[in-house]
Amino acid sequence: MNIDKYIHDGQDPKIVEKLLIKLQDIMVSGEVITYIAVQKKPAVTLLPDTIALSNKRIFLSEFTKLGLATNFEIFAWKDVKDITFKEEIFGSKFTIIPIKGENLSIDYIPKTQARKLYQLASESLEESREIQQQELEANAAPLSHADHEMHRPLLPSEEPVLKAEEPEDELVRKLEKLKVLFEKNLITQAEYETKKNELLSQL
Repeated sequence: MNIDKYIHDGQDPKIVEKLLIKLQDIMVSGEVITYIAVQKKPAVTLLPDTIALSNKRIFLSEFTKLGLATNFEIFAWKDVKDITFKEEIFGSKFTIIPIKGENLSIDYIPKTQARKLYQLASESLEESREIQQQELEANAAPLSHADHEMHRPLLPSEEPVLKAEEPEDELVRKLEKLKVLFEKNLITQAEYETKKNELLSQL
């Protein structure tokens, strides 16, 4: 395992290596660790807390039980509202502000590491926001011209006009009805001829 790119800002190599082994088991497909910051208290700290950034998430970890266990707080970038860091006398305090839940901080991060951590985390956060914005815009894409035509209200000049039945159409309908009556023997031949002549005389 190549840890060189994670220790050029003074990180403890043993802690970085131990953390990377644990992270490999929980990383998802396509996930890459981009930076690791290691806590350094004024007194000797055998098991310091760490913050690791990946292209998909941010990991806060705390070694417990003499290093045999690790507590992780993990946030996808889309679930992070903001990040802050504050330089103090001994190192810096780095804080994650999630969209839901309480803020989480790790103090005594060496200042050089905290600055780099803040820079890379800000870039990842901005990239995540841009992706979310693009997804929102894609889901709320404007209607196509055809959709607009389908959904726009009709102009008064375009309203369908219900035409009154034409007299000729009505006459044809009556003649057809008369013929049906005759074919069903409901009227005589004479009645049929008389009524037919009456209707034809209306033309």
